[in-house]
This record gives sequence, C-alpha cells and structure tokens, in this order.
Amino acid sequence: MKRIFLLQGISPYESRRLRSNPLVWMGAGIILLFILVALTGPWIMPNDPLQVRMSDRLLPANAQFPLGTDHLGRCILSRIIEGTRTTMSTTFLVLLTVILIGVPIGMLSGYWGGRLDTLLMRFIDGIGAVPEFLLAVAVAGFLGPGLLHVMLAVACVKWITYARLVRSIILLEKEKDYVRAAVVAGSGMWTILYRHLVRHVLSPLAVMAALEVGRFILLISMLSFLGLGVQPPVPEWGAMLNEGRSYFQAAPQLMIYPGMCILIVVFSCNLISDGIRDHLDVRNR
Repeated sequence: MKRIFLLQGISPYESRRLRSNPLVWMGAGIILLFILVALTGPWIMPNDPLQVRMSDRLLPANAQFPLGTDHLGRCILSRIIEGTRTTMSTTFLVLLTVILIGVPIGMLSGYWGGRLDTLLMRFIDGIGAVPEFLLAVAVAGFLGPGLLHVMLAVACVKWITYARLVRSIILLEKEKDYVRAAVVAGSGMWTILYRHLVRHVLSPLAVMAALEVGRFILLISMLSFLGLGVQPPVPEWGAMLNEGRSYFQAAPQLMIYPGMCILIVVFSCNLISDGIRDHLDVRNR
C-alpha cells in the first residue's frame, strides 16, 4: 500500500498519516473480517442455510439459531454467512471483469488516438449519459434474472469509469520522452503498452478499485432486491431483503440483519475511500 501512495505523489509523511488514520484502519479491518467470514463460511455456519423447517419458522434468537429463523424455518445466521460468500465473491468477480474490459479499451483508445479514440469515447459518453442504476436494471431485465446476468449487467455499467481513467493516464504518459525513445528504438505498440505504460496504470487502478467496491456491493444488492439477481433459495443480502419484506411487521429481523450487513460493508468502504481521497486531494496537501 505504501508503494501505491508514493506512486500517487504522496510524501512518506502523508503516507504514514494515512496508514495511521484510525477510520481507515477500522474500515479495512471490517472489510477483512467480512472476507474472512466469506472464506471460512462452510466451517462456521451453525446450520444448513438451505434446510427448510416449517415447524421452526419465524423463531426468535435461541441456542440452536443464534439470530432466529426466517419464514421457512431456515437459520438466519447461516444464511447471512452464506450471503456474505455470495455477495463478496460476486463483487470481486465483477471487479475483475470490469478491469479486464475497461483497462484494455482505455489503453488502446488513449495510445492509438485518432478515429478509434473518438469513436470509443463517443460510445462511452452515450452510455455514461444514462444513470448507472437504470442502465443496470435495463440490462439485467433484458438478460433475465440470475447471478451471471447481474454480474454482466454491473460490468456493462462500471467498465466505463475504468476505461476513462486508463485513457487519461495513457494520453498523459505517451507524450513523454521515454515513450518517444521507445518508439525510436523500434518498439511496437503492444511492447510499449506492456513494458512502459501499464506500470503507470496499476497504482491509480488500485485506488479506483478500493473506492468502487462499496458501490459494486450496493448495486448488486439493489438488483437482487428487485428480483433480478440471485434467485431463491440461494442466500444473498439483497435477495434476503426482498424475501423479508412481507414479514417486516411480524419479524423485522429478516430485513434488519442483511440490511445491516450491506450498511456496514458500504460504510467501511466509504471510510477507506474518504481517507484515500482526502490524501490525494492537492488542497489537503
């Protein structure tokens, strides 16, 4: 992380200040805790998250079911843990997909320039004119409900930001002397992009990914809440919110627990992103 801050132009003193920020550490600790829960989920679940027990439906918290049961008698805690696995894995897969789409397009557009750059940027501007949530709902609705389809819907929305970021960096770097020297030496476009320019993209890309994780989780959960994401009986935070709507008055915990998970994770990501943004702001430095 220290290397990322130094590549962004932050002094070692400011880098130490950011690493010593308690809010940043708190946010990072909570995110790591959720990741740990997702990785160890099968071993820490008290019950089968998919097992239906109609005789135990809507039970309060007890020794067998630490957070109670839902309308089908399933253990809420086990479903929260399994939902953590589903949400976190989906988020990181979408993030990887977005990077694999946006980075090559941004690098090619920025380095090649000309009509290709103009065509790609006009296409990106046209897509970017539509609000992200509406575009994601439209894509997910067209493809139909399902985990893969919601991943594609979010990827179709979010790759634009990464393509623009990478393009702006390439436009700035390709005019510098070391790139011109590589061209004179006979290096091809792909060699220059891979050996000389990609290193300048990695640091801002890592910071952008840290800023966007919370938004990815929120968008995926919203699509699942609308019934366009993960389908029953697979647990997912947004889908659990949707399932608990009809029982909110009788058993509000069905919505409170997954809602709190979404709130805590998004809030933690915002703590991290705010700390990074404050230290990247020239006015603060």
